[in-house]
Amino acid sequence: MKVIDTHCDALLRLQLAKNGSSYGVEPIDFRTSHEIETSLVRLEQGNVMAQFFAIFIEPEVPFDLKWQYALEQIDLFYTEILGKNKEMKHIRKWEDFHTLKDGEIGAVLTLEGADAFGDDLVKLRTLYRLGVLSMGMTWNYPNLCADGAGESRGGGLTDFGKEVVKLNNEHKVFTDVSHATVNGFWDILEHSDYPIASHSNARAKCDHVRNLYDDQIKEMFAKNGLIHVVFNPPFINEGERGGTLKDLINHIDHLCALGGEKQIGFGSDFDGIACYIDQLEHAGQFPNLINELLKHYSEDQVRGFASENFLRNLPK
Repeated sequence: MKVIDTHCDALLRLQLAKNGSSYGVEPIDFRTSHEIETSLVRLEQGNVMAQFFAIFIEPEVPFDLKWQYALEQIDLFYTEILGKNKEMKHIRKWEDFHTLKDGEIGAVLTLEGADAFGDDLVKLRTLYRLGVLSMGMTWNYPNLCADGAGESRGGGLTDFGKEVVKLNNEHKVFTDVSHATVNGFWDILEHSDYPIASHSNARAKCDHVRNLYDDQIKEMFAKNGLIHVVFNPPFINEGERGGTLKDLINHIDHLCALGGEKQIGFGSDFDGIACYIDQLEHAGQFPNLINELLKHYSEDQVRGFASENFLRNLPK
């Protein structure tokens, strides 16, 4: 069964390795390295038809260097992921999903936090031209577009942030609520034509600031938004650094009970998490999740969770 995963942090891992900040001083190979949870070999093992790759700039990077760091990650996307692996096909527009052939894996570029472009719309338009198709306004900290989930002030979108969401709409780009504050979530839902939670779970099942309350979930579904469950244990079981596939499925059960059977997907957060649920430690283990889901849901339902819900709800 084919899988679409709407969030990983492989670009950051590749960048850290290239700069000698992680995994020794030698670059790591996207194709085969065990240091990459979404390596090509593992994507193939996991039957992944498309992987979303986030541009993420760590908060300690000085403001005047953030754009350069973003460009470096984009360069790694083009050189290390696309350039060296003929199996990886760049999804530059949503219609490209329908042209993928057997043996090809779609690669989608996303942005996790607007810090990279500051208040510069020329840089933002450059990101669109380079292929960014989904954009989170924030990570966990405030920027010029919005507060992040870790900011106690809890502010929503700024006027500039609303302008960015409007541009996302014009370019048929998803606006991602996964790291938004509650106020930011409601602002995004008011202004976005294409909302997505690329990697979030249900707060009723795990009271974590990164998860969504039931009223948020219901409104996402009412607006044809997508919610892709995340595999990070602290977002699955409060305070825990482990768990089971069934623990994750409890979140899917809850989302279905709130009317989201046709709008649920997967957003692993592989390469960006430090602990794992049992039997789901890298992309090659997606079949374990699929097989467990098939014990609880029909094949058509599971196929929806895995990829078809997303494909049915592409921006048009």
